[in-house]
Amino acid sequence: MTHAQRLPRRIFVTGHRGMVGSAVCRRLAAESEVELLTASRDALDLTDSQAVLEYFQSEKPDAVIFAAARVGGIVANDTYPVEFLSDNVQMATAAIEAAKAAEVERFLFLGSTCIYPRDAAQPLREEALLSGPLEQTNEAYALAKIVGLKLCQYMRKQYGLMYHSAMPTNLYGPGDNYHPEHSHVLPALIRRFHEAKEAGLEEVVIWGSGRPRREFLHVDDLADALVYLLQVPDPPDWVNVGTGQDATILEVARAVAEVVGYEGQIETDPTRPDGTPRKVTDVSRLHELGWHHTIDFRDGLASTYQHYLAERESDRLRAV
Repeated sequence: MTHAQRLPRRIFVTGHRGMVGSAVCRRLAAESEVELLTASRDALDLTDSQAVLEYFQSEKPDAVIFAAARVGGIVANDTYPVEFLSDNVQMATAAIEAAKAAEVERFLFLGSTCIYPRDAAQPLREEALLSGPLEQTNEAYALAKIVGLKLCQYMRKQYGLMYHSAMPTNLYGPGDNYHPEHSHVLPALIRRFHEAKEAGLEEVVIWGSGRPRREFLHVDDLADALVYLLQVPDPPDWVNVGTGQDATILEVARAVAEVVGYEGQIETDPTRPDGTPRKVTDVSRLHELGWHHTIDFRDGLASTYQHYLAERESDRLRAV
């Protein structure tokens, strides 16, 4: 890495029990000079601004990777917009403002590429932000993430603080949520095809037309990118994190069926919502900074299925 800085010593990772947060913790565990700070939801309610301020002033982290969020798929976003907007805005603003008050040197906020307009030109460039209407099915979550991104940008502009953001594409990997209705597309497909194989079903019906195109990034690649960004001396205010490669949902479903070993038919249900027609990131800005993903999708999918089986066997499967 050119002109890289050393990692901050005390790094607070929020949402450390979630898929992203746990991946970041695994990645930081390889850094011997880093002291990792975490707080469970029982110990620290991130929507309680006073409690968050007291935590920051007590623990005095040098940096924060903000990976906490209320997350879910199309159904969850569309069903609970109040919680998706309110909880995520409260957590972001409480943490960012507490970090400033506690003189935290660096804050890396984690957003999502759903912040970009539904009809933005593809691949999605960072400049597309606020250039058009959002996808309605996840508008509440996107608005909350835009608030966090903008607050970091304004903190940097007004106070000179190194607060910046990363916008990952669709994620998958160990510790994902496999709820039959509230999960994202890839874990939902893994569970559906596995259960269809177990039940000997002759066909599996996937939601929508199967034509929307999606990009997927392994969560361990994201964790590595976040640690990398913490060492970039002058990062962009926000940067996309992805592979720059996409496939149709039907192609993804076929790949999942192959990994799971399901040999039945795959049918589509066009009466169900498709969501955004295409979502793939332009990752040229991240590549210019010197980071590239390393986990091939098929390899990552195979390892994720093995994690699913292990989590299911040990009764640790997330399905909430």
